[in-house]
Amino acid sequence: MRGLTAERLPLYVGRMQNAAVHVPVLLAEVLQYLQPAPGGVFVDGTLGSGGHTRALAEAVGPSGQVIGVDRDPHAILRAEQTLAGLPIAVVAASYADIPEVLDEASVAAVDGMLLDLGLSSDQLADPQRGFSFHSPGELDLRFNQDEGEPAWRMLARLGEQHLAEIIHRFGEERFSRRIARRIVEQRRVEPIRTASQLAALVRSVVPRSRGHDIDPATRTFQALRIAVNGELDALGVALRRLPSRLKPGGRIAIISFHSLEDRMVKEAFRNDARLVVVTRKPVQAGAEEVGRNPRARSAKLRVAQRRAD
Repeated sequence: MRGLTAERLPLYVGRMQNAAVHVPVLLAEVLQYLQPAPGGVFVDGTLGSGGHTRALAEAVGPSGQVIGVDRDPHAILRAEQTLAGLPIAVVAASYADIPEVLDEASVAAVDGMLLDLGLSSDQLADPQRGFSFHSPGELDLRFNQDEGEPAWRMLARLGEQHLAEIIHRFGEERFSRRIARRIVEQRRVEPIRTASQLAALVRSVVPRSRGHDIDPATRTFQALRIAVNGELDALGVALRRLPSRLKPGGRIAIISFHSLEDRMVKEAFRNDARLVVVTRKPVQAGAEEVGRNPRARSAKLRVAQRRAD
């Protein structure tokens, strides 16, 4: 895919859509900025449904390599089946541990890295994990169900003030105290165990914003997911560690979906002496992509490049 042009990008994205493959957000933009070429070595630190990983692998070809990393065992198993035959090495790990993954693979530095910090469609569709507001399954929210505690247990264990702090800090929810109070009141009567229960509870105390399609439960679910998985801690570690494993001129691209992550990425790229900011403003999805995939509306892509040593 050397010399990839704006004219060729829609054709490539169209081919991806026509295939029985999940099409990730900002795919064309990721390819445009990372510019994967035959023989290149790339890391997709958030493998997910494998859409970005597949596109990078097809671009680098058999002479190149893509290392796909994910904490979710379900994503790893799925990728081993759906991405078979492509130059992809699939590794179960956190993107914060990419340096160790590269050491294990005897790779000193790579041409580019990608982190897509959003949920995959497969995670949202799994009724047993609680990522969807309508899920009848337990409110788990963990990327790896063998690590940490599920969100329902956190709701049962923490005090009202602590819950309010989590919902406010990680969800930037201005009704956090009201939600926490209602959670504590409800659990005295009946434990909150499912996603649908929590979503209904939040909707009962948080007014829906006029002119917005965002579910009132969105910020609360976001906050609990971040807390359960330690997402901001992992992102902070990754932002400090990953630039050193880029080749001179190599690029790192990060897609975030809420302001907390986007601010962290923006400040890290701007203040890291190893990097030059490529995207002065975040790149966002166009109207066509948002119409096809409403989840892309909140996606923001930032890209930085490793300085020459």
